[in-house]
Amino acid sequence: MAKPLGTTGEFFRRRDEWRKHPMLSNQWRHATPGLGIALVAFGIYLVGETAYNKIYAPKSHSHSTSSPSH
Repeated sequence: MAKPLGTTGEFFRRRDEWRKHPMLSNQWRHATPGLGIALVAFGIYLVGETAYNKIYAPKSHSHSTSSPSH
């Protein structure tokens, strides 16, 4: 059987009850419900755009240091 907590144990249990309050537990997940999906979608977009730019980038054949004067 578990040993009774006594007055000191009860004191510390009451002092720690605020940590289990619903307002303090897991609030970021409920405050931003679509943030995880949005970050994943944005990451996929960035990867897709980078791949697209590497595949279909305009090929520059010559690099000239002198600029044409108009």
